[in-house]
Amino acid sequence: MGNVWVFIEQEAGKIADVSLELVCKGRELAAQLGVKTEAVLLGDNVAGCVDTLFAYGCDNVFLAEDSRLEPFTVLPYAKVIMDLIRAHKPNILLFGATLKGRELAPRVASEKLGGLTADCTDLRIDDFEDKKNNKSYTNKLMQIRPAFGGNIIATIVNTWDDPQMVTVREGVMKLDEPDFGRKGTVTPVEVKLTDAETVIKVLERVRADKEVDLKSAQIIVAGGYGVGSKANFKLIYDLAEALGGEVGASRAAVDAGWIDHDHQVGQTGVTVRPRLYIACGISGSIQHCAGMSESKKIIAINTDPGAPIFSVAHYAIVGDLNTVIPQMIKAFKAKA
Repeated sequence: MGNVWVFIEQEAGKIADVSLELVCKGRELAAQLGVKTEAVLLGDNVAGCVDTLFAYGCDNVFLAEDSRLEPFTVLPYAKVIMDLIRAHKPNILLFGATLKGRELAPRVASEKLGGLTADCTDLRIDDFEDKKNNKSYTNKLMQIRPAFGGNIIATIVNTWDDPQMVTVREGVMKLDEPDFGRKGTVTPVEVKLTDAETVIKVLERVRADKEVDLKSAQIIVAGGYGVGSKANFKLIYDLAEALGGEVGASRAAVDAGWIDHDHQVGQTGVTVRPRLYIACGISGSIQHCAGMSESKKIIAINTDPGAPIFSVAHYAIVGDLNTVIPQMIKAFKAKA
């Protein structure tokens, strides 16, 4: 049985949070299988990332450094990873479901003629009984993801050749505390690229920072379609400002054009785990709850006492948010 691999996404030497989340999950899976957790780190002058990867649980880092690997383009990355797969035959390969991961993972899977499950929200190891073909499999990766618009949860098993490949959404895997006393090994990788893999050249990069960082926010005030209008979203901003939090939204509010997609929480948005999540005028669809149900404390405000959001809320306020929110702001400022 091969090891568990994690593709490490980095930008200017800074590792993406989703990659560290996957290292933590990969370590858990590897422990169940009795194998090692290994990272695949590509770029130029990225050796400084290695100690961080050890701290989060990697036993070995495949380090490929070459100027042709910066900035990211999919062809050279896919070539290097495929060369590594052929040489070392991993059992599991995890990618983040980011723009880079969603471009790279399908190309690797296509080249390998292997299966790929996209946008997983959970992973576990279990046995699988293929009743149709009368075959039994042990220690397979259960690849769990929402399907049919989030109305069901599908468990997918890849019985093709290894590696079992998945992309995993950001924020859904728990990030463990790092242990910077951990050490591992580094396996240098010889980068062999031809003109065919380097045919694409990046002439210019234009970057724009997101206006909001919901993933790291400790307090989130989110508005839904029940807010009523774009103008009325000022109440959501006012409460978030009073509490020192960020503004989130449901898909319905985003689709209505009341707020930008960067603020969207849920299956098609961001998965968050703040200390406090206040849902205002949000009905609580399965898709939305999938992105916020693990918040430490959830307060829901809705005029409908039967709203599904109350089933995941720790505190339920049945009332008009136009009345409730100003009272919350007044009460908080009185105690501040």
